[in-house]
Amino acid sequence: MSIPKEPRQLMINLMYLVLTALLALNVSAEVMNAFFSLDKGLKGSRNIVEKSNETIMENINKQADAYRKPENEKYRQNAKEALALAEEFNQYIDGIRKRLFDKAGGPSKSDPNIPKDIRNKDITTRMFVLGEEGEKEGVGFEIERKVKELRKRMLDLTDNDPEVAATMPLDIEPLPAKTDKTSWADFKFRQMPVAACFPILGKIQSDAKASASAVLNYCLKKVAGEDIKFDAFQPAISAPKGYVIAGEKYEADIFLSAYSTNADNISISVDGRSLPIKDGVAKYETMTSATGVKTYKVTINVKNPLTGEVKTYTKDFQYEVGRRSASVQLDKMNVFYIGVDNPISVSASGVSSNELNVSASGAGISLTKDGPSHYQVRVTTPGEATITLSGGGLPPTKFTYKVKRIPDPIPLLGAQRFDSAIPNGTFKAQGGVAAVLENFDFDAKCEVAGYTVAYQKKRADVVEKTNTGARFNPDVMDLIRRAEPGDVYYFLDIRAKCPGDLAARKLGDLVFKIR
Repeated sequence: MSIPKEPRQLMINLMYLVLTALLALNVSAEVMNAFFSLDKGLKGSRNIVEKSNETIMENINKQADAYRKPENEKYRQNAKEALALAEEFNQYIDGIRKRLFDKAGGPSKSDPNIPKDIRNKDITTRMFVLGEEGEKEGVGFEIERKVKELRKRMLDLTDNDPEVAATMPLDIEPLPAKTDKTSWADFKFRQMPVAACFPILGKIQSDAKASASAVLNYCLKKVAGEDIKFDAFQPAISAPKGYVIAGEKYEADIFLSAYSTNADNISISVDGRSLPIKDGVAKYETMTSATGVKTYKVTINVKNPLTGEVKTYTKDFQYEVGRRSASVQLDKMNVFYIGVDNPISVSASGVSSNELNVSASGAGISLTKDGPSHYQVRVTTPGEATITLSGGGLPPTKFTYKVKRIPDPIPLLGAQRFDSAIPNGTFKAQGGVAAVLENFDFDAKCEVAGYTVAYQKKRADVVEKTNTGARFNPDVMDLIRRAEPGDVYYFLDIRAKCPGDLAARKLGDLVFKIR
């Protein structure tokens, strides 16, 4: 039984953990911070790979110097180019990481290595998928092109060797058959919280370094005719998910990440239970029920192929069991208003929009679907309304919101704001009274039902006229035309009816002195 040959396998224990489904919409701060722990672990793995690559490069140089011939020099240069390409790509991704860090608000107060806005999903969607203002597309599409280009250039350095291609981790994986995503960038980054994107980028960087290792090992074989041998070992795990839903099966591949080409008499156990091994890999499976963080200990016994000494390596691993989560987002305000369309967006982690059922109750509520995951809500009675999400394995999840009338509009003369002392000509140019909704995001208009105009001329009795509707009737217009400097006009008992109102509401009075 042989030990894995490529040093890239030193970090496979984290490769899939970075791609886990820890992206429920309402996860804890501890889970969010765990993404940065994963990213830090990936960085440590990259450092190990870089040191290993340096050792391989030293051996390539020794062989090429000892046996000077054109073919050896060719593969020496190919190895150098592979390292340069990987470093150039690594710096490119570092630039994207810095850009994302800055867009997420820069260093947080609690930890300068973690940005402030780690939960934000709009930042990542715009930056990686939709594109910022003035951009045709997000940077995720550029990353995809660069990954493909780097993989092609790396394989060209190995004469497109099929064995190297099979072990080179840097690649654009195909989209799952049942996904509704249309692109790799969309699948990877849309609606991902900022915290999750850092380990995703870190994995891509790790894959680039590991791919350079594959090229270097190929070049070493060509110049030396043998593989480099290592003498250090480390347990590793490859899990499709680190966060699973209660009732799902947790699976993980456990194997020996080694610094040697051969390892005999390997035995692997988890929490004392021995696991069968096939091709150096043991598969661990366990059913999940209760939620929370689960820990298990991996023990690997291995015989050193150089000394014959048997050593034991142990390491603890964790995964988290959670429950499906759902959210309802009110697109305009965190309250439903009577008489207008209230747009909402609904979603649930692990549940497609086709499987998600949306229902509503209370406050005379009704729902109208106007797109995938989007609805318009109408309500008729003040109080509370409840939106319930279910389906696709999600238990009924309720969200309760306040229901209110549209706020009172502001009464204005001619739909404009005037000082209480108004020029005579300006006053006579107005045609009525308006009810204006200020700082209200909904498409709603309130209609003036009526008011009373009282005209006070100096040293004369008050004259009153009643007006129905917003515009001045002929009697009121006659009073308006009489205006002279020093006269006072009172617009009393202004009433208006807004969408959803059964009766007109009182808005107050207006007073103007003619100058």
